[in-house]
Amino acid sequence: MTVFRKSVGYVAGIAIAATTGLVSYRALQAEGPEPPAVISGVPRDFPDAADDLVKRGQYLTRAADCEACHTVVGGAPFSGGRPFKLPFGTIYATNLTPDRETGIGGWSDARFLRAVRDGIGTHGNLYPAMSYTSYTALSTADALAIKAYLSSLKPVHATVPTGTLSFPFNQRWGMKLWNLVFFHPHRYKPDPTRDAQWNRGAYLATALGHCGECHTPRNIGFAMRSREYLAGTVVEGWKAYNTTSNATYGIGEWSDEQLTGYLAQGHAHGRSSAAGPMAEVVEHSLQYLTPSDIQALVVYLRGIDPVRGVGSDRVELKPAAVVASTNLLPAGDAAGGNTRGRQLFEGDCAGCHQFNGVGRQSEYASLAGSHAVNDTTGTSMLQVILDGSSLTVNGRRQVMPGFGAAYSNEDVAAVANYVLAHFGSKLGKIDAAAVAKARQTH
Repeated sequence: MTVFRKSVGYVAGIAIAATTGLVSYRALQAEGPEPPAVISGVPRDFPDAADDLVKRGQYLTRAADCEACHTVVGGAPFSGGRPFKLPFGTIYATNLTPDRETGIGGWSDARFLRAVRDGIGTHGNLYPAMSYTSYTALSTADALAIKAYLSSLKPVHATVPTGTLSFPFNQRWGMKLWNLVFFHPHRYKPDPTRDAQWNRGAYLATALGHCGECHTPRNIGFAMRSREYLAGTVVEGWKAYNTTSNATYGIGEWSDEQLTGYLAQGHAHGRSSAAGPMAEVVEHSLQYLTPSDIQALVVYLRGIDPVRGVGSDRVELKPAAVVASTNLLPAGDAAGGNTRGRQLFEGDCAGCHQFNGVGRQSEYASLAGSHAVNDTTGTSMLQVILDGSSLTVNGRRQVMPGFGAAYSNEDVAAVANYVLAHFGSKLGKIDAAAVAKARQTH
């Protein structure tokens, strides 16, 4: 899912550009040749796509995860209006339906390409909440196929609310300076040292899926730190975990089967189930990719250099095997006498998750080995406890209810610390103040 918090730092980027003189270090790069057919948007095992531009565009739109950001809860798909609250105001996703007054119905191909790949919309420069910094790598054919699909949708007359950014954040001209320093227009060029499958995965993960936008830490100007690509960070109150090949903090020890399951279905046996923004990615995007494209993503991720990550964003994983294989509580389970946490887990959680963490009604309820129960900050776990989580894959909906209304901040902290001790063998750092802060992100 797109990193909407990028907009927070654009003024910092302006300051950097103005004070370092870097604004003159490059000119806009000329568009290079289109990628070869093997990297194009037509998946190899999706034959109809080659003969139907709209079907091809639908596939690419899903791969680019457009619907998740451009659909408000309860609204028509792609009709915009989804609010994204920032410290200095709120911005709203645009209407992508072909309505001529409120959507993109009157847009030419050139105008569409300029917005998607160059970050210049009808009102001037776009904020990097729109991931044009990644979409810039899209081929012209693929970008226009996406436009063809969006143009085939039913027009929805839906006026998007005006953003409420305060001064100077509401000055779009500032993005010109940010772009000069941090934005590098280009088209994807295959790595000749890699095979076609790796290059396909790279194109899917970068130009389309824009994985780095969420999983990569940001610099002072809120641009991605290239040296820590996919090393993990926090997005909208959720942890976007390390997805490099690091064996301790990343996915280096995950099997191909686990990676495939997580990407295609949102669940990796013995590891994690997708929740929050990642669940949206699986629901609206990844579950629709062909098996060959999922495999290409796996191959690409396997080739990412291992990175440890920084500070509290590092999550040292303990595999599911460390958790007792029975429903008996292991020695020292109460973690310093956390009887309240144990009582809450026994009463409200064990029925679905079980004490051994394997899940009862659904494999998605498994906890053993997951990132969330190994993260001593409890970042994502707090979000799930407070608001719950849902994921629909292949027509099957998985739901965990939230307990934010029933639990006090102290109760949430107690059960979260208990889960960390019981399933991660770690001493949690969660207190009532951390829970109160997590509530504010909703």
